[in-house]
Amino acid sequence: MNLTMVLHGKQVWRMHMDDLLTMPKMDKLKIFIGWDSREDIAFQVAKYSILKYDPNIEVIPLKLYELREQGCYWRAGDKKASTEFTISRFLVPFLSGYKGYSMFMDCDVLAFGDMKHVLKEMKGDHDVWCVQHDYSPKSNMKMDGQMQHIYPKKNWSSVMLFDNSKCKILTPKLVNDETPMYLHRMEWADSIGNLHNKWNSLAGYYEDDPMLVHYTDGGPWFKKYRECPYNKEWKNTLKEMYGL
Repeated sequence: MNLTMVLHGKQVWRMHMDDLLTMPKMDKLKIFIGWDSREDIAFQVAKYSILKYDPNIEVIPLKLYELREQGCYWRAGDKKASTEFTISRFLVPFLSGYKGYSMFMDCDVLAFGDMKHVLKEMKGDHDVWCVQHDYSPKSNMKMDGQMQHIYPKKNWSSVMLFDNSKCKILTPKLVNDETPMYLHRMEWADSIGNLHNKWNSLAGYYEDDPMLVHYTDGGPWFKKYRECPYNKEWKNTLKEMYGL
C-alpha cells in the first residue's frame, strides 16, 4: 500500500506502508565505547572521530572501575578476557535506562561518517542489530599478545545497536552471573538483526567503503601494527585531534 501526500494539487511524498511500519523512531543515539586502561589513546581517537561528524552524539566511555564503584559490576577478573570491557558491554541497555537506542563499540575503531545514520538501516523488529561476521582471524594472537579465542559469532558483539526497551533481560544480575558464551553469542536475544559490514568493517577483511573501521587484529597505536590497514587514516585523525 502506498501513502501519498498532496499539497496544492501536487504529489510531494510517497512511501510504502511496509517501509512506514518498519521505520525506527529517530531518538537521540547514545554511543558507549569500551574503555581499557591499556588503550586510552584508541578510545580518545575513536571518540574524536565520531564527534567530528556529529558533535551532538553522546559518547560514553564504559570504564570497568566506575561500574564497580556504582555497584552494577561485580564479576571476578577473567584471565581469558582480552579487554576490561569484555563483559561490561552488555550493561549498555541498563545504563541507558532501557529507553531509546544505544550503540556499543570496541575502542579500536575509527568512524568515517555520521554514526546516527545507522538508525536508518535498522531492518525489521529486533532486540539488537550487529554485523553478522563469518570469518577466521588471521592470527592466533591478539594485538597486545593475548591469545585469540575462536568461537561462534566472533566479533558480532564488538559493535552492537540495542533497542534498549527490548533488552530488559540484560540486568546487572544476569550480566554478572551468566557465562561469556551466553552473552557474546547473544543467547539472551529473541531476535538479532543484521547490519551491513560497513558498520563494523574489520580492517584487512572487508573491501567496502566503511562507516566504522575496526582494527580487530591490531591498531597503529601498537608498534607491531604501525602499518596495518587504514593506519594512515588513524594517524591523520590523531594529528587532527591534537591540532598538528
